[in-house]
Amino acid sequence: MSSNLRTDPRNILGFLRYARAMCLTCVLAACNAQAGGQPRAETVKFADLNLNTPAGVEVLYERIHKAALRVCDKRGQLAATIACTKRAESRAIAKVNAPSLTAFYQKKTGQKPQTVTASL
Repeated sequence: MSSNLRTDPRNILGFLRYARAMCLTCVLAACNAQAGGQPRAETVKFADLNLNTPAGVEVLYERIHKAALRVCDKRGQLAATIACTKRAESRAIAKVNAPSLTAFYQKKTGQKPQTVTASL
């Protein structure tokens, strides 16, 4: 039995990008320790965004930034809020691991995202 099915490399690349976006739909945006010892976290969804466009990258960055601000809000402690927000953004950018988002983050903040390491 022979098959005449031909695979277009552009379709495969598009599928891989879509699959990657679906796998990364939920990214931990930020976390910090609370008084009770439980970390605060928020999920940022971005499967609806095209990270191959500047507009999509900018929208994702804004979502991550706003989530980090919400999670890191330490009423009356501006310096602690700013430091936490920067760490949370950096971690989230590293977890997404999209070159376009990393480049946008570096251009906007002048900083490189933190390196994310896996542990068992």
